[in-house]
Amino acid sequence: MGAFVGRGRLNSTREGLPLALKRTVKNAGLLLLRRCGIYRLAASSARRTSRLLILGFHGISLADEHEWNPGLYITAAQLRQRMELLRSWEANVLPLEEALERLTSRSLPPRSAVITFDDGFVDFAAQAAPILREFRYPATLYLTTHYCSHRAPVFNLAVSYVLWKSGAAEADLHPLGVPLRLRWSNDQERQASVRTLLEYCEQRQMSTADRNEIAAGLAARLGVDYAGILDRRLLQILAPAQVSELSRAGIDIQLHTHRHRVPLDRQLFLREIEDNRERIREMTGRRAAHFCYPSGVHAAEFLPWLSEAGIESAVTCEMGAAGPRSHRLLLPRVLDQTGVSSLDFEAWLCGVRV
Repeated sequence: MGAFVGRGRLNSTREGLPLALKRTVKNAGLLLLRRCGIYRLAASSARRTSRLLILGFHGISLADEHEWNPGLYITAAQLRQRMELLRSWEANVLPLEEALERLTSRSLPPRSAVITFDDGFVDFAAQAAPILREFRYPATLYLTTHYCSHRAPVFNLAVSYVLWKSGAAEADLHPLGVPLRLRWSNDQERQASVRTLLEYCEQRQMSTADRNEIAAGLAARLGVDYAGILDRRLLQILAPAQVSELSRAGIDIQLHTHRHRVPLDRQLFLREIEDNRERIREMTGRRAAHFCYPSGVHAAEFLPWLSEAGIESAVTCEMGAAGPRSHRLLLPRVLDQTGVSSLDFEAWLCGVRV
């Protein structure tokens, strides 16, 4: 199973200036623009009307996942607040396919937006879907399907969460039959430890069940309640019945590869698409034709392969709004996360940052 890549914590530095300070300065500037009426002017501009804002979300916390990985998870309260901003700015939230057709024909209504979710975590059904229904907003779910048939957390996410939850700084895996001793003192080292264990499992081609046993054993050694993680279905992908129910309720289920990876080999790449598409068809009765690059990983050689697979659009993790000339297989999005302020979200929505 390929790694699900989050965007880590937000307390690092860039060019010597703490990101928290950078965000404070940026928000002060955005607040000034808002108070001066620039947001309102941009929202009604021809430039904004010609652009499609594709919003990207990942997980919605069932417990404390947003504290563990604020780049991957937000709270239900934050998601609701985003939907309220869409409504207050009278955004036209369109289904993905209609939005792309209107982008091509240059017939988008003002403040057009599309809502997308990646991966297909269980929390989508529990947290996001009810909010979307409340606001009557359509949404596309890019679903990775390998874990749909496994009642287990995504392995590398589970390991990272267990290490974080334990509050420990090291773990000896020898009693689990794994000849590794992991040590970490910060988020970066913790993620490096996760990669080390993941690589060990992949080199030995361990099954999902075997990996889950390692995660459970690691949790037991570190005093973390793994049974509770399983019972609450934290970090798990939707079961087939849930996917079917969401599809019947109007959620657009689309492609995110079967094993959440994009191989550099053409045949393996196409197999990922076809395995993913077939499982989605089994669960929804529909043929999926829109794609999201796992972890945002894309390369030029993928484009003809996607065309060969009949993919009509593909979204990246590149920040921006799509324009009429945007490549349909390299569409930008605006990815939301815990550290994104309301002012910043509104700036994208209104076109200040488009």
